[in-house]
Amino acid sequence: MDLPKTDSCASPSAPQIPTNPACAAELFEQSVAIMARLRAPGGCPWDREQSFDSIRKCTLEEAYEVFDAIERRDFAHLAEELGDLLLQVLFYAEMAANEGRFTIADVLDHLNRKLVRRHPHVFGDEAARAAGNRAEVDADVEGSSAAVLRNWEQIKAAENRERGNEGTREQGQREHLNSKGGDLPATGLGNEMQSRLDSVLRALPALTEAAKLGAKAQKSGFDWPHWRDLLPKLAEETAELEAEAASGDPARQPAIEAELGDLLFTVVHLGRHLGVDAEMALRQCNLRFRRRFREMELAAPRPLEELLPDELESLWAQAKQKLAAEQTPGPAPRSTPVPQAKS
Repeated sequence: MDLPKTDSCASPSAPQIPTNPACAAELFEQSVAIMARLRAPGGCPWDREQSFDSIRKCTLEEAYEVFDAIERRDFAHLAEELGDLLLQVLFYAEMAANEGRFTIADVLDHLNRKLVRRHPHVFGDEAARAAGNRAEVDADVEGSSAAVLRNWEQIKAAENRERGNEGTREQGQREHLNSKGGDLPATGLGNEMQSRLDSVLRALPALTEAAKLGAKAQKSGFDWPHWRDLLPKLAEETAELEAEAASGDPARQPAIEAELGDLLFTVVHLGRHLGVDAEMALRQCNLRFRRRFREMELAAPRPLEELLPDELESLWAQAKQKLAAEQTPGPAPRSTPVPQAKS
């Protein structure tokens, strides 16, 4: 397969790099062609053997690697990691095309239409409606991100209602065909009631899922009024966990797990009320632990496993003190609310 030359697409050395849509389109077309060849007869045996289930774990790993590069501000590496994440999209789309389900063009069409219909303040009401917007929103947001988010939620809600109507119509078709002896393929909708929590993905990290569940429930008025109201709840959940763990009965392990889950769930929502993302807080805690433990290893006179508990505790205290002293002094950072994300 002859691949297009890409010399003309080299990134300029200027600090601000203008986007070149033509160059990006050329390279994207090349990526799509490469993936199609890998999956085609005579292509790569490994790629041809993969399925949606076999590579989904890779997708999660690639997303975390993107996250890690962003945290470390390793932007040179981030470009590579984003390419790996894009590869997952191309892989899924090519497998879907092989099975006659959809193509990468359908993926891009869905994305483009969604971006246009959810940004009437950028593309105009007419273009947004042509792209499928059915919500009545004020496109004049006057530079307010809060107004943008309100419009986004209204447009998204209208989309969800439309999907619900489509599900109702399909169910009606199903019942009609069943009465005639026919059938439609199962969709998993059936007569099950849809919950507003269904939009929170189960594949999210558990702490993030818990925070999103609480935020969704909050919109129904089901939430603690104030962060201080969660402190007694923390004490209650801790006491329940202690009672189960103190039993010493192996058969109580599922109950211990449940109580620990309740405690973690409560901690997540305390963070949400305080404007702290629990996932981010734990990641930063993990990083601090890594650094302190490394300092312990460097300062230890012998391997850590040969030291007594009080020696380990002393090394830990020294590590904390050393790393704290190395931090650049300055005013305490102000607490910043976690921004709402469009999804």
